[in-house]
Amino acid sequence: MTHKTEKALFLLGGLSDDDLSWIINKAKIEKLPPGERLIYEGRPINALYFVLSGLLTVVIGSKEDRELAQITTGEVVGEISFIDSRPPLATVKALETTQVLAISRFDLNSKLHHDSKFAARFYHGLSLCLASRMRGTIRRLGYDDLTEYEIDVLEPEEFSEQTKEFLVLAQAKFNWLVQNLRARE
Repeated sequence: MTHKTEKALFLLGGLSDDDLSWIINKAKIEKLPPGERLIYEGRPINALYFVLSGLLTVVIGSKEDRELAQITTGEVVGEISFIDSRPPLATVKALETTQVLAISRFDLNSKLHHDSKFAARFYHGLSLCLASRMRGTIRRLGYDDLTEYEIDVLEPEEFSEQTKEFLVLAQAKFNWLVQNLRARE
């Protein structure tokens, strides 16, 4: 299990089965061929995305020549712009054929507004996801001599037993979500 995948698992892990069923009913699967942009730097986005399969790159600059990160299966995309409603600071595009689950901003905001228990679970998971991202950023800033692989992989001993159990359950929920979405196609 990689550090990047764990961030998405933190978000999904606390959601109930009913929450996941709601996501399946409301979300849409989008397929991106290599080179297609999912998010454009400076343009508002109208969805929160989960990568179901494939590989994306996060790039900045007018020529999109500076790669900040690569995003793989299980990762969340667009969560920062979802929280603060500002346009993204980077472009996200497919490096290979990629499938994403898109949950519209309108539907998600409506659910959060009308279902306080869902909102509590969702925002708790989102805070864990962002905390994990911040820890990764701090590692990169503090350990410049480490390779990308060493930075992005968290060892099992870094987690408490409770967190390990949570992540196993979260992985099962992610797999269930993907299986049910694919059955819907």
